[in-house]
Amino acid sequence: MEAQQGAPDFWNNNERAQKHIAKLNSLKKAVLPVVAFHKRVEDLDVMVELVEAASGAELDTYARELNETVAGMVTELDALEIASFLTGQFDRNNAIFSIQAGAGGTESNDWADMLFRMYNRWAERRGFTVELQDVQAGDQAGISKATILIKGENAYGYAKAERGVHRLVRISPFDANKRRHTSFCAVDVIAEVNEDIDIEVPDSEIRVDVYRSSGKGGQGVNTTDSAVRITHIPSGIVVVCQNERSQIKNRASAMNVLKARLYEKKLDEQRSEMEKFYGEKGEIGWGSQIRSYVLQPYQMVKDLRTGVSTSDTQGVLDGDIDRFINAWLRAGCPRHRNKDIQMDDE
Repeated sequence: MEAQQGAPDFWNNNERAQKHIAKLNSLKKAVLPVVAFHKRVEDLDVMVELVEAASGAELDTYARELNETVAGMVTELDALEIASFLTGQFDRNNAIFSIQAGAGGTESNDWADMLFRMYNRWAERRGFTVELQDVQAGDQAGISKATILIKGENAYGYAKAERGVHRLVRISPFDANKRRHTSFCAVDVIAEVNEDIDIEVPDSEIRVDVYRSSGKGGQGVNTTDSAVRITHIPSGIVVVCQNERSQIKNRASAMNVLKARLYEKKLDEQRSEMEKFYGEKGEIGWGSQIRSYVLQPYQMVKDLRTGVSTSDTQGVLDGDIDRFINAWLRAGCPRHRNKDIQMDDE
């Protein structure tokens, strides 16, 4: 592919050339780290020979260096292994996150806001970029719904592990009697599809509504009808975008999200396994959660699909969720949550 870039007619078709370069860069990101790791393994042979030939203080120095190098390579190998699981058709694509508060009013809205912050922090940790596409504020606090686009290599491959219902148990900051409350939120994740996906959406099947954007405003955001809501009539799917100042840009972004949702739905129907993506969430309430975040009476976050848990609740809420994502990927990306794993009521 690198040789093809040197051809005299390579740039005659700019669009084709850009796709070629993008594919080549993607392949390099997958292959070169593995090649570099193998080279480091070969270098270990030299270090082992030094240890075997050394004695006294020199032996201790070489042995310590060897142990430190191997420990670092174990961490690197772990990351390479996880990346090797991302072989799905759209795993390398950007991810569209939707967070929906469940029943519970202010409590659930605040929990949705906490999840919104958690995923933004997680994206920052991984070097991804986040674009806010839509957010609906709660009546008193938090948010009732939000949609964000997370951009980065393998963003969807990692993020798809978060699809499901998330449960929070804590002493409510909104309860004057300081009682313990349980809140639920649903997280949906789909891959952002590119223009190569063959999804046609006739104008007769959609209803487009425009309205004034909500938010903090500034420079015309709240002074024009720039926000766009598109309803796909046959399926009932609704998407909203209001992050851009231009109605045209918001409509284009909303259509991309709609096509992504319709394509995901189409794949599910072809496999006749709608529960793979939608049944797993089910009702936003008891019995359908994938992860439990308990802040009271003890500190524990537990993933009910894999059994992975941690007492570092603050770290998790600050975006340290890779332990759950990696465990889910290692488990083979199961299509159904393990029904045999039961969650303690507390």
